[in-house]
Amino acid sequence: MSSILFHIENNIAFITLNRPDKLNVFNREMALLFQNYLDEAASVKDIRCIYLTGAGKGFSAGQDLSEVVDPEGPGMDKILSEHYNPIVKKIRNIPKPVIAAVNGVAAGAGANIALACDIVVANSSASFIQAFSKIGLIPDSGGTYTLPRLIGFQRASALMMLGDKVTAQEAFQMGMIYKVFDNENFIGESTSLANTLAVMPTKALAYIKHALNHSYLNSLEDQLDLEDKFQQKASVTYDFKEGAAAFLEKRLPIFKGE
Repeated sequence: MSSILFHIENNIAFITLNRPDKLNVFNREMALLFQNYLDEAASVKDIRCIYLTGAGKGFSAGQDLSEVVDPEGPGMDKILSEHYNPIVKKIRNIPKPVIAAVNGVAAGAGANIALACDIVVANSSASFIQAFSKIGLIPDSGGTYTLPRLIGFQRASALMMLGDKVTAQEAFQMGMIYKVFDNENFIGESTSLANTLAVMPTKALAYIKHALNHSYLNSLEDQLDLEDKFQQKASVTYDFKEGAAAFLEKRLPIFKGE
């Protein structure tokens, strides 16, 4: 069975991490296949949203340590430079919204890949763990960049150094994730969110994403200039014309992602 499941439905690319017997830990095969599917989701015009989740009881417990210590394995350098760093860059640069539907434990690289997504939702059984310090490593997969921007320096520092387990509700309260859904409603609620995004003006969502990416480092003046640039691009799209017409005609817009 493939370590990644992929299918397209209602303009949504569903990507499922699929090593449930190992809590969906990443090995080289899985990491490279994941990148291939991210590329496919980026390139197929009809795909307007990406929904990422895990099979079984967990989202992902991070890296398969048996691969790290294997003398014939890829080694830490390749694991970062060829696995996780490209994954995070692809998620942030895909011009489409990416939802992480965290259905259980998200630990180590698994947690930080989830937090790199545009919208993170979790079921009430989910948890987030910066597990790296427990085995003498530092957070990777963009964690030292993303987490302090989500929850602040002090909390991020403590969670990374202590490796505390954060429940889904705690993650929501500290601003780490967008929403928590009850277990029984999780799939329905999270896929409903994906369906909403898949019929929205996709180019505008991409411009929002790119603007947010730049906002981490830009000055206010630079960000205002960037907003001007992207707003000019958005204002000549089909979807803006449709949205404006629908508003004036008091009807629901029908966006095409164009």
